[in-house]
Amino acid sequence: MFTRIVKMVFEPKNIPVFLNNFEAVKEKIRGFEGCEFLELYQDKKDSNVFFTYSKWQTEASLECYRNSNLFKEVWSQTKPLFQEKAEAWSVDTLYHLG
Repeated sequence: MFTRIVKMVFEPKNIPVFLNNFEAVKEKIRGFEGCEFLELYQDKKDSNVFFTYSKWQTEASLECYRNSNLFKEVWSQTKPLFQEKAEAWSVDTLYHLG
């Protein structure tokens, strides 16, 4: 399993649109085969900055999602709302203290 972190910076006027869109699709994303966990974060100092934090069983499962109609729909609605280009990282957990 690995974690995918995506940083998104939105135009301020587009934040309500993004949040409404995310509310409508979050269960579908979380329910996608291979997705084990999904959270959305908003930066405390810069309210235009959001992060998705998701855990995936395998890189192949993430790629399957990224090639799906669901992702294409979500991304086509989200990308035009950005103030800056999104950044993404795929990371492995080295330590977990729960």
